[in-house]
Amino acid sequence: MLSSLFAGISGLNANATAMTVIGDNIANVNTIAYKANQISFSNVLSTSLTGSDSSDIGRGVNVWDTNGVWTQGSMQGTGRATDLSVNGIGFFIVTDENGSQYYTRAGQFYLNELGDMVNPDGLHVMGYEIDATGALGGLSQISIPGDRLSPPQATTEFSFDVNLDAGAQPADTFSAAQTIYDSLGNAIEVTLTFTNVASNQWTVDASVPASVGGPVTINGAASIPVTFDANGNLIAPAADANVSIVLTNGATSPQTVTWDLYDALGNSNGDLTGYANPSSMTFQYQDGYPAGVLRGISVDDDGTISANYSNGRLVPVYMLALADFPSYEGLDKMGGNLYAESLESGQPLQGIPGNGRLGNISPSTIEMSNVDLAKEFVDMITVQRAFQANSRVITTSDEILAELINIKR
Repeated sequence: MLSSLFAGISGLNANATAMTVIGDNIANVNTIAYKANQISFSNVLSTSLTGSDSSDIGRGVNVWDTNGVWTQGSMQGTGRATDLSVNGIGFFIVTDENGSQYYTRAGQFYLNELGDMVNPDGLHVMGYEIDATGALGGLSQISIPGDRLSPPQATTEFSFDVNLDAGAQPADTFSAAQTIYDSLGNAIEVTLTFTNVASNQWTVDASVPASVGGPVTINGAASIPVTFDANGNLIAPAADANVSIVLTNGATSPQTVTWDLYDALGNSNGDLTGYANPSSMTFQYQDGYPAGVLRGISVDDDGTISANYSNGRLVPVYMLALADFPSYEGLDKMGGNLYAESLESGQPLQGIPGNGRLGNISPSTIEMSNVDLAKEFVDMITVQRAFQANSRVITTSDEILAELINIKR
């Protein structure tokens, strides 16, 4: 009878532990990227001295193991560019001030005062730096300082869609202004003035404000002819024109800009036409831009982190790093939504999102807890009843022992 008491006690202890696991799951129902735990039990046997299995008698229950439920939680949109979640397999890699690496699914990140991407505990997010050629460097802490500047790029090519009225009279003019940028990032307004000289025949010259410099030449001349055929198609100049500007503002001078008029096969690209429509400009393009200051960052689903500059440039600067493990069950739980490598987990397999087994990134979202409240409440009921039943075993055994003692009376 004493054995039944201890069997009941083991049941109480095991189910109390199970209730602790359930309580922990419910407490973390709103914890970012939390993975629920489930408990399993094993029976306890008292082996016979004869070694025969037929006389083995159950002696209660033990907590066998507590396993994580590694299903993915749902994604919740946040609208913050630095909130990230892994859509699939993998962990973000973060490091502390000592360089120790940890792993997390909780992607609630932000840029600190130094421009370092960190989590709420100040751990640095790791990634691969992208150089100007698009090549990836080694694994390093992601840092995008706010004082980072995007250097200017001088305009090397421009184009615009202009129609010159086929019904224009000699001496009629039409002007089209195009803003370009010099090597310092200064905006320079170049004005092209078309003057009709005859049917389907024009001349064009260029000018810039006197404060910027001058003169401006086209193909080495002050002006060049512009001629159309009977269908309004450009036939002269017969190739792209070069506009050369003498600058006096300290930028590289002269600045030569190609006026794009023909495609690679030598055919007119249709940007400059001579149809019987009022002269007008409907589109313009140039490839330069001024210097820009950092306005923010954006993250693509392939893990590319790009810096957004005030000049409209979107420059890839880092690629997020992810890690996978042979055994998730072997990971050491460190608290704070962190895991650490262990002998049982195996070595981390690091890579970029979407590579091999690794999942992609869901920008502006965070992964929610995967706790199923309905299941936890059902488990709570069954554990509660199991605890009550084991307590009845103890009270019933106590009553039987009391009857046994009363036999002597």
